[in-house]
Amino acid sequence: MRTALLQSSGRPGSVVENLKLLDEAAGRAAAAGAGLVAAPEMFLTGYAIGDDIARLAEPADGDSADAIAAIATRHGVAVVYGYPEREGETVYNSAQLISADGIRLANYRKTHLFGCFERDHFTPGEQPVVQADLNGLRVGLMICYDVEFPENVRAHALAGTDLLVVPTAQMHPFQFVAEAVVPVRAFENQMYVAYVNRVGPEGEFEFVGLSTLAGPDGIARTRAGRGEELVLADADPGFLAASREANPYLKDRRPGLYGSLV
Repeated sequence: MRTALLQSSGRPGSVVENLKLLDEAAGRAAAAGAGLVAAPEMFLTGYAIGDDIARLAEPADGDSADAIAAIATRHGVAVVYGYPEREGETVYNSAQLISADGIRLANYRKTHLFGCFERDHFTPGEQPVVQADLNGLRVGLMICYDVEFPENVRAHALAGTDLLVVPTAQMHPFQFVAEAVVPVRAFENQMYVAYVNRVGPEGEFEFVGLSTLAGPDGIARTRAGRGEELVLADADPGFLAASREANPYLKDRRPGLYGSLV
């Protein structure tokens, strides 16, 4: 499945403008043959927007979800996007997958919050593995800091995730995560990992870009630079099956030795 990564911080504070940007990117992705376009963490509203996070937060089935479902169906491409999710008085840092026919397939709440900023504005989610089947692949969702916990990604591998999509707000000086950690996670868990980042200055943060889709051989199939960009690469089920046969990490595990991890 050809996968498009929309590396952009959008227009912080403007849901309307960010929906327009996503619509345009989905059109370009579909024209290039993509089956999925992924946008970064908190793309819908912006990340460093302070108390506007709570003001702009929406339910998973809110108006913006309906608007993105319309974008997906208009262009015939599935969409993953990050947004602040409201459930009652609680706000989560979430990512949602909507199919090319406008069906909400999966909604994930970030389980590992990074730093005081996120802990001040969000409640952590409690479900580590969220998946849906899409175009012959099992797609899993995770957000930014979550991928830096190897137990998290291994849980996805054990649950059969083929393509792990990670909307991200990765900031300076942690660019080594995109450059080194993400390809290693893909290799050690025998999956594709699509890591799609924000870019440029926003509030107190400087987002580093470097969005990538890494394969199960640990090699980046595509890597963005430091500017706004739409990059594409393929997640190939045939190559994935052959790689898993050649690198049987999951079969060779000895779980009885790992009790001290929990």
